[in-house]
Amino acid sequence: MPANNRTRVPLWLSIVACSLPMFMVALDNLVVSTALRTLAVDLKADTADLQWFVNAYVLSFSCLLLIGAALGDRFGRRRVFALGIALFTAASLCCGLATTSGELIAARAVQGFGAAAVMPLSLTLLAQAVPERLRSLALGLWGAVSGLAVALGPVVGGAVVQGLAWQWIFWINLPVGLVAVPLVLKALRESRGEKVRLDLVGMLLAAAGLLAVVWGIVNGSSHGWTAGRILGAFAAGLVLLTAFVLWERRVEHPLLPLGFYRIRAFTLTNVVSASMYFGVFGSIFFLAQYLQIAPPRNPLQAGLLTLPWTLMPMVVAPLAGALTDRVGGGRLMALGLFLQAGGLAWINLVATADTPYPRMVGAMMLAGTGMGLAIAPTAAVVLGAVGPEHRGKASGANTTVREIGGALGIAVLSSVFLAHGDASSAAAFTRGLHPAVWTGVVVVLLGGVCALFIPRPPRPAPVVTAAAEATAEAEETAGAAR
Repeated sequence: MPANNRTRVPLWLSIVACSLPMFMVALDNLVVSTALRTLAVDLKADTADLQWFVNAYVLSFSCLLLIGAALGDRFGRRRVFALGIALFTAASLCCGLATTSGELIAARAVQGFGAAAVMPLSLTLLAQAVPERLRSLALGLWGAVSGLAVALGPVVGGAVVQGLAWQWIFWINLPVGLVAVPLVLKALRESRGEKVRLDLVGMLLAAAGLLAVVWGIVNGSSHGWTAGRILGAFAAGLVLLTAFVLWERRVEHPLLPLGFYRIRAFTLTNVVSASMYFGVFGSIFFLAQYLQIAPPRNPLQAGLLTLPWTLMPMVVAPLAGALTDRVGGGRLMALGLFLQAGGLAWINLVATADTPYPRMVGAMMLAGTGMGLAIAPTAAVVLGAVGPEHRGKASGANTTVREIGGALGIAVLSSVFLAHGDASSAAAFTRGLHPAVWTGVVVVLLGGVCALFIPRPPRPAPVVTAAAEATAEAEETAGAAR
């Protein structure tokens, strides 16, 4: 379609086209959480399997985000975006057809491949589709949609498991995917970055290194932290990630330009993102199970009880997006992480084997408000720290760090949990819950401190119009005449 016809597409439709696939992808981060206990019974899965039902998706997603952004720059962002949606939808069908833990883990990994093309390109295409003056507001709306996915994940998972079957938590993606692909092709313009050789060596080194490290963390408690295979996994991860950095320094067209990390705003924002998702995903992973155990509830009830936490970002993120340019992204992120840490600490202090639910509502709302304050400024600061031609890679790098933070949060908090408790009873679960959540609180607080050092961007110089210049010249002339 000619470019002049493309401009007639309403702005709201372009925002929906970018946000709907992202919503589907973000929903799958948490939709499994309230189904974990059902999956444990139906697929005879142990705690390690339950972690991999989540982490197989998160790891493949996060390890391939950079290559997804690079493919979009080379072959067309809209095209790769649509192909990622199609792959994600097909993998969702396979997830629902799985009959063993291994099959579900494999299908979840393929889902992550598709999601790796969707998430960073949705942000890049959105930044391209809206005028510069509306970008922070649009990113706030994008953050609100992401917050809505977080809010609905546990609820949708619980409702579907309770009313239908666990398979439908994946099959609900099919109609979304069928609508999203033609919408993307109609509402978004094609764009490309520089046509350069893909850094496949860098992608393989990064993916293998991250996988080795997280595998070691996930299995450390069961195999023993000093076991040969665990120490070997950590050593291999360190070697591979070091090789990745060295390779990126010498390759002509790196998968991840290391110069990004000389930009203080970009580097610190990535630290903040990783810290926030470490606490959020690690805590929700256990909270969704805790609400089904102490006291016993069905998955739908547990999902609904998380709404005071998970609905808050949908309300707060658009407001934070509108305030980012005025207040400063770093300040909003710092406030958000401090509130989130306070909410997690509050939950931990009141959580017992028979805590009345009303005692937790205020804590959930506080944590959710903090999450909403941090989401929108993060996207705005990351995109604003680099030039327009690098937004795809910057978005991919930030999303990679964020998702790895989430995966590490689940892995580390699970290891702490298993060292102190188990899921055999409400009392045993609570014993493991307390030290696990305190670990998340500490990491989130450290992220909040880092956010305080994110610099504000310089204010743009005022635009001087031709009329204003003429008036100034006339005043100078008159003054000289006098």
